[in-house]
Amino acid sequence: MRPVRLPPSLRGLPRETFVLALVAFCVALGFGIVVPAVPLFAAELGVGATAAGAVVSAFALMRLLSGLAAGRLVDRVGERSALLAGLLVVAVSSVLAGLAASFPQLLVLRGIGGVGSAVFTIASTSLLLRVAAAAQRGRTQSVYRGGFLLGGIVGPAFGGAVLGVSLRAPFFLYAGTLLLAALAAATLLPRPPQEELTTQVAPGVGEDDGLPRGVVPEPPRTSLRTALASPTYRAALAGNFAVGFSVLGVRSTVVPLLVVQGLGLGPGWIGAAFTLSAVVQGVLLLPAGRAVDEIGRRPALLTGGLLAAASLVGLAFATGPVGLLLATALFAAGAALLGVAPAAMVGDVVEGRGGTAVAVWQMSSDLGSVVGPLAAGLLIDRGSFSLALLVSAAVVGACALAALRVPATAG
Repeated sequence: MRPVRLPPSLRGLPRETFVLALVAFCVALGFGIVVPAVPLFAAELGVGATAAGAVVSAFALMRLLSGLAAGRLVDRVGERSALLAGLLVVAVSSVLAGLAASFPQLLVLRGIGGVGSAVFTIASTSLLLRVAAAAQRGRTQSVYRGGFLLGGIVGPAFGGAVLGVSLRAPFFLYAGTLLLAALAAATLLPRPPQEELTTQVAPGVGEDDGLPRGVVPEPPRTSLRTALASPTYRAALAGNFAVGFSVLGVRSTVVPLLVVQGLGLGPGWIGAAFTLSAVVQGVLLLPAGRAVDEIGRRPALLTGGLLAAASLVGLAFATGPVGLLLATALFAAGAALLGVAPAAMVGDVVEGRGGTAVAVWQMSSDLGSVVGPLAAGLLIDRGSFSLALLVSAAVVGACALAALRVPATAG
């Protein structure tokens, strides 16, 4: 059997890149299976639509609220240990959620799952940024996010089939995919030489290093204050907020309503738009990673943000399926760049362990995903779909302009 040959652009990337992409695929696969079941299972427990929606929000809200603590945990115990712990917390909470006998139990357990999600997301991102060289960060992020994207495409297809069997079964399947992710991380991730300890006996280190013989210096850490002083990091925060606000928030909330209520099209066009977006983004992820590495972070972030903003304007003026699909494809092109450039910029700033800085960066996306749907919904109720999309375009465009403050040599 001939060995698999990687494309030239992916050769030489750290092994952790592909292991974490596999972890991301397993996580996204399970998440795609369970997401459709969550509100339906809550309704089966005897609550209304608002309470059912609260279960969905609880996961994202606890990710946001626990971000700083998760970052400190990653700095304290190391990325590898935190990654495994976070995956196991979500897996156990998912099993228990599938066994929940009441709405409060389900709500609390989904919230606990959000805490575990924050831990493993920050840990995996921090590890990937630390092991990748500056010239590789765009490509490593494109491979990693490709795992999430592929799992997010496959998961809902399985989820729809499983829902016909049981509303509890998706929670158990989600736990199973998380355990597979934990197994992959535990067995395939290279063990760091120091096993993530701050000090260790090392015969080669002596008094000439300014330390007692046999002691290895603690790995460098980047504080949040140091990171915030960098215009590159602040632009990365703005870029990730734009990702959460537009990709995870506005698009997911507004497009389904726009298709059915605004354009008068059948629900099948929602699936067509989202499938096209996923395909285009998947095709462009690797080229986007190369562009971030070879052309630079600043032009990639600026271009991605402006493309996403332009696509939202296009959606605001869409009158039928052609305009819908064209704007959706343009949005996917912008999302491919936005999904890669901010992470690479954080890696340029963070030296050694920077769990807290990575956590705040991740929280900016979570904040956008919370604010985006609420703002869009309010603008739709008080105005129109066009108003909501145009205001959203302005927000995303303003975030993209933060890239102009990044030094031209960044990346």
